[in-house]
Amino acid sequence: MEQPSSEKKFWKYSPEEIAAHFGTDLKKGLTSEQASQNLEKYGPNELEAAPGRSRLSVFFDQFKSFLIWVLIGAAIISGLMGECIDALAIVAIVILNAILGFVHEYQAEKALLALKKMAAPMCRVIRNGQLVQIPARQVVPGDILELEAGDNISADA
Repeated sequence: MEQPSSEKKFWKYSPEEIAAHFGTDLKKGLTSEQASQNLEKYGPNELEAAPGRSRLSVFFDQFKSFLIWVLIGAAIISGLMGECIDALAIVAIVILNAILGFVHEYQAEKALLALKKMAAPMCRVIRNGQLVQIPARQVVPGDILELEAGDNISADA
């Protein structure tokens, strides 16, 4: 039979053909060396993360609210009418709101990122003839995964 192509339509092929394509022993799995080579060749098993927002972007996002623009408009009108104290008070409130919103949102993003790092999923694969548990991001093409009822599948397996 033909070898699996780079089109990645692996469902068309038998397990033996897929194993031959990746150099996997169906009983012993990949060797550590093969797994390292595949990790280098194919990259980690993870989705590309969206680029994080800059601090400046997070700060300016605080001014996207309609209510904030109403307050800025009120400050401008107050200033034009000679009510400088009212205008300054409104501007101070808008700036304070932006600073507090920025701090809160930035800290929430950092906390979420830390939680994602802590909750790294694990999976069981056969490597060097042994069943081992590894971080899901280290699963590579050619790995043999052991799955049980209720497991989350850690790859396009």
